[in-house]
Parts: sequence; C-alpha cells; structure tokens
Amino acid sequence: DAAYQARIARETEIFSSQVNVHDLPAVFHYWSNRYLLPLYEPFGARNPDEFFVTYLLEAARRSGSAKPRFVSLGSGNCDTEVRVAQGLRERGLVDFTLECIDINPIMLERGRALAAEAGLSAHVIPVPGDFNRWKPEGQFDGVMANQSLHHVEALEALFDATSQAMTPHALFAISDMIGRNGHRRWPEALSIVREFWQDLPNHYRYNVQLNRQESSFEDWDCSSESFEGIRAQDILPLLIDRFGFELFVGYGNLIDPFIDRSFGHHFDTDAAWDRDFIDRVHARDEAEMQAGHITPTHMLAVVGKDRAVNCRYRLNLSPEFCVRPNSR
Repeated sequence: DAAYQARIARETEIFSSQVNVHDLPAVFHYWSNRYLLPLYEPFGARNPDEFFVTYLLEAARRSGSAKPRFVSLGSGNCDTEVRVAQGLRERGLVDFTLECIDINPIMLERGRALAAEAGLSAHVIPVPGDFNRWKPEGQFDGVMANQSLHHVEALEALFDATSQAMTPHALFAISDMIGRNGHRRWPEALSIVREFWQDLPNHYRYNVQLNRQESSFEDWDCSSESFEGIRAQDILPLLIDRFGFELFVGYGNLIDPFIDRSFGHHFDTDAAWDRDFIDRVHARDEAEMQAGHITPTHMLAVVGKDRAVNCRYRLNLSPEFCVRPNSR
C-alpha cells in the first residue's frame, strides 16, 4: 500500500548514503570493551562478528553438508557478512555460500564490491529482496540477522518463512534490539534515564543527529517515518513462540541514549567524570534488569527448531524473564 511504499522509500533514502552503518562513538567502545566483552566471552565470542562465525560454523557441523548454505536477513552493505565469511574461511570452512538479502540496491552493490575486494565473491552473494515479503528458495543450514529484525514490520511472516527454510538442525543467530517500538523507553526506564539526564553538562544534551538541544530527554519515536524500531518489542516474544532458544544474552537499556550517535560523541573517554558517569549508568542498568524492574533492549541469541533444547543465558536473565509484561 501507499504507506508501506513511503516507509520503504524513506528507509532506502536514509541508508543509501550510509557507507558505515555501524559506526559508533568512542564512548560506545569504552562501554562495550569494559562491560560487553565479559558478557560475550562465556558464550564463545568476543564481539558480534565472532559470535556469527562461531554459530554458523556450529550450524555447518550439525548439518553435515559438504557445502553449507547460509543466509543473512537484512545485510545492508554486507560489511559484517564479508568479515564473517573471512572468519569462516580462517577457521577452516572453505566451501560455503552466504546469501545477503536486502531491499536496497545501492547497499547491495557496495557489498558486492567489498566481497570482490576481499576475494570472497564466490562466498558472499548479494540478493535483492524485501524481507517483509521474503519467499526463500531452497533451504539453509544457518541463518544470521545482524541489527536488522528491528526494521521488519511483518515479523510473523518472516519468522515463519525462516523456520520453513531452515534444515532440521539449522541455527538462527541474531544480534538485535528488543526494546520498545521506535527505540523509545518504557516508562519505568524513561524516569531513570531522565534522572541521569539532569547530571549531564548542558552541552552534552545537544542531539547531533536531530540538530537540537534537549534540556530534558525527549523520548523520540524512530519509527514515525521509516522502519527503524517498527516492532522491536515483538521480536523476543515472537521468537519464544516460534523457536527453541539455545543461547540468549540480554543487556543494555538505560545506557543506550548516552552511548549512541545522538549524544555519545560528547563524551571524552579520557576524562574521569565521563567514564564514571557511564560506569554509574551501566551499574544501575544491571541492577534494575536483574531485579526485573526494566528489561534489556539488546540481545545476542541462537535459536533453532528444537523447542526442547536447554537455553544458556547469563544470571537470571532468561528469554522469558526479559519479556516485558504487557509489552505486546
């Protein structure tokens, strides 16, 4: 319909000019190196790239296929996929394909060039497609989705298509955002974010993406024009309904506004006050999540068709515990 096509056009416009869609402020890397790395390592990875390599390799091992077939849903520029393909080859998988599905032809062309430059054209295969209406051809031994599911409006259809396209022992590895739609804060988190907001120096409250001063934190809905965060809060409940979780790492909530592209560039990681502020927000984040007062806005997850499998997760933060009550 017209509204859907307008969102598609806006989404394409936004991302066509973004050569590095995952470029983040220095303060994000301070936080991730200090706090995310210790969360990832017990689950066999030090970063999302290594996470995807590890679990696509495991999917290939389980499938027993001589030439495993993988697919990435919403690959954008395919930069992550090229690095994952390099990692797969470095760890001994030499014959495989990784199809990269995206609706944006400009980004897919960048991906084609990146793959060629890395000598991976035989492995990384850009495929035009709208994952809201994906009709997979054949079956896949492994599926990955890197920060893409929160752009999907037709989640039920995509998850059903994905399940049908997965071989019996296939794994679906996901890194994504699972907070409130439009990347807004739920009320219980918003009140705490605004507490910390009052501690910030005034010039740290300037939104560099929207070019405006925010004396109080404005809970902006990113999904108002494009697909950004369109159904983020539904991702986790729908995965629980349709798949069996083998691994789940939920993290982050209050910290998000302070380390993202809108405000994170104001923080100086060499300054003691700035580091202490981020440390305090992270500590509050962890305490409130473990108490069940707030729920994570990010996850790493591995799911499959076996609903009886035991899930590995950190502390008390199981997938079910991290679904916010009445959030659907």
